[in-house]
Amino acid sequence: MDRLTAETPNHGVVWDPLVRVFHWLLVASVLGSLWTGFLGGFTMFGLHIWLGCAVTALIVVRVVWGFTGTTHARFRDFVASPLAILRYVRDLLGGRAPAHAGHNPLGGLMILGLLLMLAALVGSGVVGLGGVAKEGPLAPWSTYAFGTTAAGLHRLLGFLLLGMIALHIAGVLLESLRTGENLVRAMITGRKRLALHAEARAEIEAAGDTRKSRPALAAGIVMAMAAVAMPLIVTASRLPPQGVPSSPLPEVYVKECGACHSVHHPSLAPVATWRKLMAGLDDHFGETATLAPEIVAGIEALLAGNAAERFDTAAANRLAAPSRSEPLRITATDGWRQIHSGIAETVFMTKAVAGRANCGNCHGDALTGLFSRRAIRMPFEPLP
Repeated sequence: MDRLTAETPNHGVVWDPLVRVFHWLLVASVLGSLWTGFLGGFTMFGLHIWLGCAVTALIVVRVVWGFTGTTHARFRDFVASPLAILRYVRDLLGGRAPAHAGHNPLGGLMILGLLLMLAALVGSGVVGLGGVAKEGPLAPWSTYAFGTTAAGLHRLLGFLLLGMIALHIAGVLLESLRTGENLVRAMITGRKRLALHAEARAEIEAAGDTRKSRPALAAGIVMAMAAVAMPLIVTASRLPPQGVPSSPLPEVYVKECGACHSVHHPSLAPVATWRKLMAGLDDHFGETATLAPEIVAGIEALLAGNAAERFDTAAANRLAAPSRSEPLRITATDGWRQIHSGIAETVFMTKAVAGRANCGNCHGDALTGLFSRRAIRMPFEPLP
């Protein structure tokens, strides 16, 4: 149990250093995750993932410390039963609720709810990353459809988390006003006025609760979990993603098609579109692009064998439906227009981009068909 200090007889340490450091690191990581997730765009996608990893690590450490930490850090101290929570709410409404040395029952419920919400956000984010971006440890087993569902849930949980954060802040402010204890300052210094909590501390002492923290045990548990989890995560992340054949594009295809524009990965259009396109090379968007029959046959076989139907990437799924007005133009599909809706037309007119059809000028992984957000390099430059 916490010890009173001789220098400050009316104050004592309630929140240990690990709890305080965890709290403020989590605040920074969560706020950063919300900002990069809702407002950051594709340029912040990588940072969003790293912040999610930081949140995951913090949750693991806090859960372990909840069983091995100091008195008020342990779940046993602040996770109350439903009946105890209802009684506290009754006393609170009646103006009889006592102050607590640690979290009160409602505060404890919020802490538990936030931890569970963050765990759900991490889980849905990893599934969405694997299914939609084809990255991360679940990419070998996540389909695009499952990933989009998880990504939608991830976004919904993000909004719910914002609401929970607002309630948490309101609760802290109201409790500070009610008890006269500055709870924000207490989470910085770790100290609270113990005279307010004499009853609570007496109950702990009467129960013989003299638990001391076990940092060595906590560190051992965390390191053991990391030693098991990290190799599994790294190994799974290196496995081929589901629905992404990894064979490189033949040199003849890259040479012949890349002579006039960026090479389009076969997964960007369905088989029917490629066959119609290859059948009309004598009038290829107003130009003649005829090739030797054997080359045409080889390229058509490549396109048909690696068309959108064979891939489960975001690009293959979103661009699979041809445009009714311009069925041979990938850039005319509803999917392409939706994906690029936030990009000004002047960007496509720059010398570096040189038109909508030059995917490889912005997407560093265009030849793989993945089109990862992290591989996007927008060459913003003034018009010539």
